[in-house]
Amino acid sequence: MNFEPTEILDVVVITPKRFGDARGYFMETFRQTLFEEHIGRQIFVQDNQSMSVQAGTVRGLHFQLDPMAQGKLVRCFAGALLDVAVDIRHGSPSYGKHVAVELTAENGRQLWVPPGFAHGFCTLLPNTEISYKVTNYYSAEHDRGLQWNDPKLGIAWPVDEASALLSDKDRKQPTLDDVPASFLFKATS
Repeated sequence: MNFEPTEILDVVVITPKRFGDARGYFMETFRQTLFEEHIGRQIFVQDNQSMSVQAGTVRGLHFQLDPMAQGKLVRCFAGALLDVAVDIRHGSPSYGKHVAVELTAENGRQLWVPPGFAHGFCTLLPNTEISYKVTNYYSAEHDRGLQWNDPKLGIAWPVDEASALLSDKDRKQPTLDDVPASFLFKATS
């Protein structure tokens, strides 16, 4: 597995090695010892999966408040998506900045999104399916969001507001300026 740091501290792109032959391929998508070596100890407690029928479906930007904050390890196993992580850790040198990575069934890449980030994605192909491991259980009480197209974030989404397919919940999320300080940046030495 290749662990590639991004321009934002703690967000990492992970690319598993693929071993193929005439039958197809095999790839190991997660190994705890390698994950701990490159990212640190995390305990995953729940696996989630979603399928989006239409290209241009936007889900997010979502996060959960402490004590139910979640880290997410996201991968696409059918179709393609633009996966986005926004730093919402107050005091972080990258506060309000984002990482956007194309995850596809073909490239096999995964994105590690630690707690303290809002996460979302836009599908690039119909019938896109993703799977993601999380470090804490879903909690409706702690579930929060951030406006997907807040101009302050500067995310180059592959769809505009008129053509994006969103839930009512995601259409009504607050802007970064209106999200209370929920996470504080802790510098690591």
